[in-house]
Amino acid sequence: MTLPQAPARDEPHGAAPDAAPARDAAPAPPPPRGPLSRAVTAALNGGPPPADPARLPDPAAAAAADPYGDDLQLALHTCYELHYRGFAGVDPDWEWDPALLRLRGALETAFLTALRRDAPGGADVDAALQDLLVEPVDAHGVSHHLRDHAEPWQLREHAALRSVYHLKEADPHAWVIPRLHGRAKTALAAVENDEFGGGRPDMIHQGLYAGLLDDLGLDSSYGAHVDAAPAQMLATVNMMSLFGLRRSLRGALVGHFAAAEITTAPSAGRMAGALRRLGAGPRALLFYTEHIEADAVHEQVLRHDVIGALLAAEPELAADVALGVRATGLLEDRLGGLLLDRWHAGRSALRRPLPDAPPVPPPGGGREGGR
Repeated sequence: MTLPQAPARDEPHGAAPDAAPARDAAPAPPPPRGPLSRAVTAALNGGPPPADPARLPDPAAAAAADPYGDDLQLALHTCYELHYRGFAGVDPDWEWDPALLRLRGALETAFLTALRRDAPGGADVDAALQDLLVEPVDAHGVSHHLRDHAEPWQLREHAALRSVYHLKEADPHAWVIPRLHGRAKTALAAVENDEFGGGRPDMIHQGLYAGLLDDLGLDSSYGAHVDAAPAQMLATVNMMSLFGLRRSLRGALVGHFAAAEITTAPSAGRMAGALRRLGAGPRALLFYTEHIEADAVHEQVLRHDVIGALLAAEPELAADVALGVRATGLLEDRLGGLLLDRWHAGRSALRRPLPDAPPVPPPGGGREGGR
């Protein structure tokens, strides 16, 4: 069974950011999922700051909420997006509104407390990384399922979910660059340069992922699939912003980045296999084939040059680096468990269905007689 693809367009193999300005526009705020996210959205939609502190939840409400639940994770995601593209129709000065920042701080504290509780393990960075360097022979995660068994609708769901991060790939990690020094800064900036296309706008990884979405007949505009994403997906991205935006958690961000790069190359190989099996087009394949070799190099740089140099200068950050590694595994396992449980039961993992993929166009682009 082959995967229907969107009609081909006359673009470079990696879609240049200038090719689709509407795709890169700021999204609308996502619909709320509970009292915390409703209050945040109402504040943003209510005109320019300052916020009325009486209309925002008491910080104690964040402490009482499920730290991994839809409401808290969406509220946090909405607050964080003010530091990225922002939202259409929302005053950009909300980014630094003191009352909203106080609420965000309470949301972060609840989330970080849960991560520290659920991803314990001390300060042994080598031990934390070692668990990722050798994959068990009987491993069977999401990428294994997609490569070997998935139906086209499951591949499209996965692509839509991962767009919550990949359409801003590497942006959360850029926050840590000013917090590093010397060899660690230089090495991490070199990895980021690759992620941003190495000077080639057509090869920026965010744009490559937009091309993948286009090839699968999915909306490739920024933030298009946030409303469909369950809390487990939002949490993986919120973790990056939490670690990146707090200087005190710079070690955790570096640990997360290393963990992500170690696991990406083998996973990308399996994802390329899934796309080939289901008949995806070359733009979809390019995103993953580009990562197979690049991230194998990146993980070496991050382990030896970034983590090594950081801990040589600031050995007291070892526990945070290890936390970043373990928290990444924790949240990815939670997301993977949800996907596999739902898919094995024949159910969608999304909060709302995706539109059907467009049919494969006939020869000649659908024009009668091929002319």
